[in-house]
Amino acid sequence: MQLDKIVNYHKALADPTRIRILILLADGELNGQVLAGKLGVTPATITHHAAKLRETGLLYERRVKNTIYFSLNHHFIKANAAASVELIYAHSNETGGPSMPDDKAERLQQSVLKNFFTSEGKLKHVPAQLKKKLIVLEHIVSRLEQGRKYTEQEINDFVRQYHEDFATIRREFIMHQFMFRDNEGYELNPHEMWTKWDKLT
Repeated sequence: MQLDKIVNYHKALADPTRIRILILLADGELNGQVLAGKLGVTPATITHHAAKLRETGLLYERRVKNTIYFSLNHHFIKANAAASVELIYAHSNETGGPSMPDDKAERLQQSVLKNFFTSEGKLKHVPAQLKKKLIVLEHIVSRLEQGRKYTEQEINDFVRQYHEDFATIRREFIMHQFMFRDNEGYELNPHEMWTKWDKLT
């Protein structure tokens, strides 16, 4: 799961009232009036927090005449919690397999770069095989500046130097944790977070 989606999930949880709403709904559907009474807040407060939870996908809403009932999106909550754990430990020694020997990795990397880039440095096409694709993406993204925030247009212009399909490559940067997107800004993740092609079988 992409980092920005997990961040948005945790932002929605970052309020004690919202957490308490979720806890109360764990046993089943409740309406806003009942939630307000149990938490000692106004119905307007419940409406405000429920909107934040609904926008992120944590809640379902059901209207019966003038009453709105809330229920948990159990699958979404559990999937994002599991995705958070998976993302945190994805590249650690705890879960990672053995890396490819350095000399073999170097030979593969040079072979892929030679086969998929022209002598002028243009990308011929995005490899279909994941390992080769990651080598190509890493080669390109490594030219960006660590710690700098880029606009989407800047990333598009940068990628276009290598290949015309900047939208696909930009999405791949995010999917494989090379970059992080926040409020339409793009920034390189630390190298340790990048999907490691040399650990793929």
